[in-house]
Amino acid sequence: MKKDFQLSVAIPLLLGASLTLFIFAGTQVVLHRTAVALACCGTILWLYRFLARRDNDPHAGAAIPAEPDQSDKLLRDNIAKLHAVITNYTGVIWSVDIHGIITTFNGLYLKKIGVTPDFLEGKPLSLAKQKNRHLDIIEYVEKTLREGPQDWISPIDNGKFRCHTSPLHDGKGNLMGVVGSADDITDMIALQEQLQDAVTTAKAASKAKSEFLANMSHEIRTPLNAVIGMTIMGKSAVSLERKDYCFGKIESASSHLLGVINDILDMAKIEAGKLELSNASFNLEQTLQHVANVVNFRIAEKHQRFTVHIDGNIPRCLHGDDQRIAQVITNLLGNAVKFTPEQGSIHLDARLKEAEEEKEKEKEENNRCTIQISVTDSGIGLSPEQQQRLFSSFTQAETSTSRKFGGTGLGLAISKYIVKMLGGKIWIESELGKGATFAFTMSLEHAEESDPSPLSLSHAQGMPLRVLAVDDQPVTLELFQELAAQAGFLCDTASGGANALRLIEEKGNYDLYFIDWKMPDMDGVVLSRKLREYDADHSIIVLISAAELNAVENEARNAGVNSFLQKPLFPSTVTECIKEYVHIEEDPLVQPQDQDRFEGHCILLVEDIEINREIMLALLESTMLAVDCAENGVQAVDMFSEAPAKYKMIFMDLQMPEMDGYEATRRIRAMDIPEAGSIPIIALSANVFRDDIEKCLEVGMNGHVGKPLNLDEVLGTLRRYLLD
Repeated sequence: MKKDFQLSVAIPLLLGASLTLFIFAGTQVVLHRTAVALACCGTILWLYRFLARRDNDPHAGAAIPAEPDQSDKLLRDNIAKLHAVITNYTGVIWSVDIHGIITTFNGLYLKKIGVTPDFLEGKPLSLAKQKNRHLDIIEYVEKTLREGPQDWISPIDNGKFRCHTSPLHDGKGNLMGVVGSADDITDMIALQEQLQDAVTTAKAASKAKSEFLANMSHEIRTPLNAVIGMTIMGKSAVSLERKDYCFGKIESASSHLLGVINDILDMAKIEAGKLELSNASFNLEQTLQHVANVVNFRIAEKHQRFTVHIDGNIPRCLHGDDQRIAQVITNLLGNAVKFTPEQGSIHLDARLKEAEEEKEKEKEENNRCTIQISVTDSGIGLSPEQQQRLFSSFTQAETSTSRKFGGTGLGLAISKYIVKMLGGKIWIESELGKGATFAFTMSLEHAEESDPSPLSLSHAQGMPLRVLAVDDQPVTLELFQELAAQAGFLCDTASGGANALRLIEEKGNYDLYFIDWKMPDMDGVVLSRKLREYDADHSIIVLISAAELNAVENEARNAGVNSFLQKPLFPSTVTECIKEYVHIEEDPLVQPQDQDRFEGHCILLVEDIEINREIMLALLESTMLAVDCAENGVQAVDMFSEAPAKYKMIFMDLQMPEMDGYEATRRIRAMDIPEAGSIPIIALSANVFRDDIEKCLEVGMNGHVGKPLNLDEVLGTLRRYLLD
């Protein structure tokens, strides 16, 4: 009886411990959970066999009471509970005997694939192999019987399963078969791969930013070194020419440094989601002219050929952010100049995209048009791998490029963001060693023109104007032909001096000649001299060139040249030249005026830093404007309160000791005098984020001028508030 009691107590305890261990294992890794499950499965199989023998063989269980008692009920309850746990196992638990017959096949995964436990139970293991040709279970069962427990990952049902097998023994240690499990780890592997990809991406980003910081150190220190070095050289220079040379280098280095800082600030705005567009009416041709003037000196330094073509179908007046558009074009042209060798070519093209379709869509598109800008160069080109990295932040085509050519690696990323805000896209077409074309589109609204009358060029007497354009570059000749079609004058073109002389012999003299200086068969000076032999004084000769014309000016004038035009040519510059020399009647209401003289006006400049006051006073010296200075907000408030009628405008710095510009503005606006509410107050600050500008407006300021100061912006502000 003692032995019977021990057995009746030990078996339930064993099952309870197995169940507890199995449930606890659910919180562990899959491999540990599987091992415990297999142990529990083995216990169930042994207990099933034990109970079966006891119920069918009275001698097998003689030492145990025949009738069920409390311990027997507990035993069966625990077996049922453990069986339920295995049935609800997330994967599959199975067992085979030593003959390869499946004795157990259970788990929740069976429901997922629509299989019941009795689908394979009692059947040979080879049947499972037939159902899934990728199943490698048979070889691992055989290996388990020979060598012991096995672990492996197997492809099952288009997924990944972690499998485990262990030998199954009876109570006497005899080998009964193999018990195994399979857990679906497809999602876990996918998660691990995603995590690895994220780690790789994070490391790449960290490396890129580290390289970027090192590059920024170089980009900032290089122009600073030039500024400091040229300042020392300029102070010690004796000749005026040497001082002017140093000043020129200082200006160039300072502009470069400002560009680096602006790139960093723009990238910070983009990452903070605060880069915004400031839309206004503008003329695209004038914007392109401004950009060309900015990069032209760099093109001249490398003796590159720069041409521009503007589609005549583009509306003259558009509505958008011309400064951001100019920023993108300047970046693309700057890269073209940088990566194109000396004597190379660069072409800027602006065209109305799908002009005919756009006309049909105007009503639906709210009077908008799509314009495509492209910059093509004959530079070093890029490989497909380099192109994929181009528009990412903090990266360039390759690290060596950064060291050889310089740059922040932010320009194209910023350009991509701006183009997206403009409703367009940006892309590159390039082959390594064969140059590149960068292009982008933008969706802009038509703006109302102040002068909608069509362009017309003719003699004051109404006679058609006859023009001959001579240039070996086809794009220049195309410009004259398009302009002639728009303005209504007659234009012939020649690709060289010999062709021009042949046309003159056939058609007679022209009213106006536009002649390129450097042509292969006959240069412009020689051709001009020959033209004067045909027509002494009646025709106008204009010499055009991409090179600096100072060196040839005297010789050209002696040859009969009347005027000079710098390439790249724009329709407006050609038009103004024609108007100047052919005496075309102008609107008598339009009179030129000097907009940058402000006699009789006095403003208050509030700035705590002496050198900044000196710079502002020097910039305004030629404007005849009277300027009083205050060194902080307290002085500004006192000076204005003592003579409010004296000042017509206030330039207000923001960060100053004793009282900052915000508080000074509040106090001025709060004064009980008429001028306090009407006087324009303009912020002067290096804080140029949108939030900073809005804060200025909130306290009562009228506008904002960023530092470092831009003379055109300062003069424009003065004209707006003092003259308009």
